[in-house]
Amino acid sequence: MSQALGGAGDGGVDGVVHQDPLGLDRVYIQAKRYKEGNSVGPDAINSFIGALNIKRANKGLFVTASSFTKQAKDHAERSTTHVVLIDGDQLAGLMVRHAVGVVVRDTIEIKAIDEGFFGE
Repeated sequence: MSQALGGAGDGGVDGVVHQDPLGLDRVYIQAKRYKEGNSVGPDAINSFIGALNIKRANKGLFVTASSFTKQAKDHAERSTTHVVLIDGDQLAGLMVRHAVGVVVRDTIEIKAIDEGFFGE
């Protein structure tokens, strides 16, 4: 089960995924839709980690349509809270792999000779 939060007073998280029916195991999500060339920096990561600590969460997912600075990646890696970072390229790959928000524009058919067609 998942729940969208976001907006004013969201406590620094945009959503939560409950991984079990009792809600004991949760993953909190933060999403930033920045324009190309505008990377997520360490301050945004630190704010998210702080929000996770307030919620006593041990797992977080930070998604952006752009990219993360090296410092942001370092802060997430050093955190005692497990924070996974997904940048725009990774997000696009996941969307294609799981057919979320994509359409099939063209299908290519590649044919090869069936060596056994004429048999012996």
